[in-house]
Amino acid sequence: MIKIRSLLPALVLGLCCSAAAIADAPFRYEVAEGLNLNEFLRDGAVAAHMLLRSGHDPRFLAVFPAGDSGDGLWFEPVDGDPQWVLDSPPRAETTEDAAGRPLYGFAAEASLRAPALTPKQAVLSSVRFLRDYQGNAPIPADIQAAPTRDGNRLTWARDRLDGAPGYRLSVEVTDGSLTAEGRILAGSDGRIALRFHAFSGEAPLSPLSGRSLLTDRAAADPAARDTLSFLSYREKFLAGSWRFDTYFGRDTLMSVRLLLPVLAPEAAEAGLGSVLARLNENGEVAHEEGIGEFAVVDHLRKDGTKSDAPVNDYGMIDGNYLLAPVAAAYLLDHPLGRERAAAFLARDGAGAALVRNLLLVADSTAAFAEQPGWNHLVRFKPGRLTGQWRDSEEGNGRGVYPFDVNAVFVPAALRATSRLLAGGLLDPYLDAAQRGRLAKAAAAADIWRERAPAFFDMAVPAAAAKDQVTRYAAALGVSPVAALNTLGGGAVRFHALSLDETGGKVPVIQSDESFALLFGDPGPADLDRAVRAMMRPFPLGLMSDAGLLVANPVFADEAVQDRFSRNAYHGTVIWSWQQALLAAGLKRQLARTDLPAAARAALAQAQSTLWKTIEATRPLANSELWTWRPKNNRIVPAAFGADAGDADESNAAQLWSTVYLAIRPDRPSP
Repeated sequence: MIKIRSLLPALVLGLCCSAAAIADAPFRYEVAEGLNLNEFLRDGAVAAHMLLRSGHDPRFLAVFPAGDSGDGLWFEPVDGDPQWVLDSPPRAETTEDAAGRPLYGFAAEASLRAPALTPKQAVLSSVRFLRDYQGNAPIPADIQAAPTRDGNRLTWARDRLDGAPGYRLSVEVTDGSLTAEGRILAGSDGRIALRFHAFSGEAPLSPLSGRSLLTDRAAADPAARDTLSFLSYREKFLAGSWRFDTYFGRDTLMSVRLLLPVLAPEAAEAGLGSVLARLNENGEVAHEEGIGEFAVVDHLRKDGTKSDAPVNDYGMIDGNYLLAPVAAAYLLDHPLGRERAAAFLARDGAGAALVRNLLLVADSTAAFAEQPGWNHLVRFKPGRLTGQWRDSEEGNGRGVYPFDVNAVFVPAALRATSRLLAGGLLDPYLDAAQRGRLAKAAAAADIWRERAPAFFDMAVPAAAAKDQVTRYAAALGVSPVAALNTLGGGAVRFHALSLDETGGKVPVIQSDESFALLFGDPGPADLDRAVRAMMRPFPLGLMSDAGLLVANPVFADEAVQDRFSRNAYHGTVIWSWQQALLAAGLKRQLARTDLPAAARAALAQAQSTLWKTIEATRPLANSELWTWRPKNNRIVPAAFGADAGDADESNAAQLWSTVYLAIRPDRPSP
């Protein structure tokens, strides 16, 4: 069960879609998702996300975009299924630490019916450490804090390890009692009521809002606007909350590209600028930044200093090939982007940084252009099974050559390089040798486009497909009838998810075909194969009543099927932005004038079917992902993270899930 409620004055809602649309105006909204009650607040210097987890394992989290910091309190497991009730919503507060330095946070009150609550562990630090603890990782000893007691109040407080302003969390029992051992007992009415005060000393970010964030073309969707506003700052966009309250390169690039039709230029440049500013000397796109106390701890371990210089992760590869096509979409195709392009590239070293990235693209793709073999494709970094958006260990089926990077992003990056060269925007930042390297790479775009996808081609004979679909459906407890009705007599064709170390194909049907629709111009036959593979009903394709699944291992062995379950982070689950990606790709293909009538009809039918599903799951749209449950031989959506078997929990606010502000069925994409 997922409910989203924007908590705004009626007058404000009558004048615009949400308070977040008013520059610098306070706003608050809530999202009830599975066992989690989420409250989002931005007011002045305070931006905060409060999470109350109900059920067997209750917890309280206060997460702050400032410094990617947070205060978390986990309780010991309790009997039954107690549910938190919000008695007083979060309200912004500022206070001072013992040294008189400002702390920014909020106060809130909540209650639940349980005989007792026993604090198990408080974590006050970087969100990275809260996230690790939630995933059962140990907490570094030097960041642990013990509580102090004052009457019915427990308080945890500490400076950052480098002495900078840190964190404070207090929990006051307002109904019930606090024992000498720190156990919280219910009052005579069976309730436990608590007042929370949570703070961080990290420096506040500078919000992007109002006309600095969205143009008048953006959809009138209060929940999406609130979510995007909470995650948008002049310094960077945040990937999602609560678990990713800071910069992620891939998430920023995909979100900027999909939101580009409705983003204000300041916002588009904030996103692109944040990526360019974090490129390393080789031109690689940073995946995630480690800031605040996470950076301090990392430096202490590596060099013995207490530096808080950001520690960027360059382990992913997809962002390296996404930057060029996204930059070209803004600098060359966007009307205002074209006007502002020269000034943007001249600011803060952006032009030189972009050239570094393009040279990386050129050098890393040259071997395949000269000798197109699977072993010259772009692979994950040594020792890794992750490197693109399916960044859980099993997300690529243990393959190391991903389909999306090689079949879509590399050709798109090479085409964008050619366009940027031809447009002259890079002239001030190139010497003759660099220009020659980029010109040679640009000429290789067609080789990659024509040769790379074939290494992922798969075909399953109809008879074998029927048997495997029937068996898989039985194992899942769903009906195979609708899927089998679309089988026909020909082979089932699709692209493998990835290739393994030996070039072997990982036979998982995947939603990354949508990238080709957004970034490429497939021929009619290729379009038909891609769309058909995704739009067939699950468990033959990816379409279901719960949404577009991101993976389907129906043609893999049982071990792979088990690893791609509906409890897996990148298994047979639904990611909101992947549905939006397909919708944007279908619109783009339908805008073409070179497709035959039959191909256009098939695309239009797929578009209609997809939008019916998107609308049916609209309450989940701004969350990160969701899963499904079998019910009466059908599939029904369910919150990811509510089931004990789920690998993780979904963010209630996710950057690239807000892209429906730009992607709508009633307006074609540019």
